[in-house]
Amino acid sequence: MKFTLAIPLGEIAPRGEFQSIEAIGQMAQALELAGVGACYVTDHPAPSADWLHANGHDALDPFTALAFVAAASRRLLLHTNIVVLPYRNPFVTAKAAATLQVLSGGRLILGVGGGYQKGEFEALGVDFHQRGALFDEALEVLRLAWSGGVVVKEGRNFAAAGNEPRPAPDPQPRVWIGGGSDKAVERAARWGDGWCPFFAAPTMSKLNQDSGIQTVAQLAGKIAQLQDLRAAQGRTGPFDVSIGPQVRIKDRTRAEAEQYLEAVDALAQAGVTWVGAELGHESRAAYLENVQWFGEEIIGSGPGGDGLPAFRGHDGLRGHQRGASQHGRRTAAGSAAQPRVIGVGGAERTP
Repeated sequence: MKFTLAIPLGEIAPRGEFQSIEAIGQMAQALELAGVGACYVTDHPAPSADWLHANGHDALDPFTALAFVAAASRRLLLHTNIVVLPYRNPFVTAKAAATLQVLSGGRLILGVGGGYQKGEFEALGVDFHQRGALFDEALEVLRLAWSGGVVVKEGRNFAAAGNEPRPAPDPQPRVWIGGGSDKAVERAARWGDGWCPFFAAPTMSKLNQDSGIQTVAQLAGKIAQLQDLRAAQGRTGPFDVSIGPQVRIKDRTRAEAEQYLEAVDALAQAGVTWVGAELGHESRAAYLENVQWFGEEIIGSGPGGDGLPAFRGHDGLRGHQRGASQHGRRTAAGSAAQPRVIGVGGAERTP
């Protein structure tokens, strides 16, 4: 099992706490030291003010933000979770993704979705009701643009009559397709290198609640359906499934870690290969501490660990003895109230 964690570059206050060169460097290095596989950001060019100030969140441009993370790291994969493909001309998206893929040394995971905010579509001049067709069109154009050579393709809002978009990245960015509907599964089987659904939650829009995954059993069934579709199309290459567990870590305790790992184990049994999570970040210092704790107690390869994963996939769980004992001493010493560590990955907040 691998982990992709949110890097809170969208937090605008206090100024410079998360949005600075120094902050990006510290957070990226902490994630790598903890053994985290990837970090993610989301995409909202012009969100509804009502949504933003109710249950929403700010977001930087994902490609620009991840370019800074790439410069501050060496191994960390760069995950868009997610880019709304219908928002942009697909050739513009293909160029941004190819640029980041080439300059980062092949570290981009391009998570993509169809979008759900009607007001944001309208602000960007895109027909909300055409989003499904625009999504499918963009998935095809990405592959054409990255394959090298001349592209001839007429779309709903463009006409490429012999254009050659470069660079042609080799390897191409991994494309993870979001959404929990049967249509999303079909798209992932045809165009994707991965599928990234989310569990439905009461705080989500009705559209996302309806399309979200309800149970682990339902998730396992859809993964099996996806595998059958891929096999029928002759697609046999590597394929990932990423989702955040429904269990949330509320405090940095071993008991909370064990409960979380049990949820991760259930996801692994269902066929999940990546787990997404958002950690508490009341401050940069709190985020850095939470990342270290996550590495020690969940991943098992962070500072103070033995380099072995705390999670054994289908063979069950193993406590990370050294990390757990260190945390026990820290708690027994009577440390101050600990920052919350929240495992979200889509369970409470949509991208």
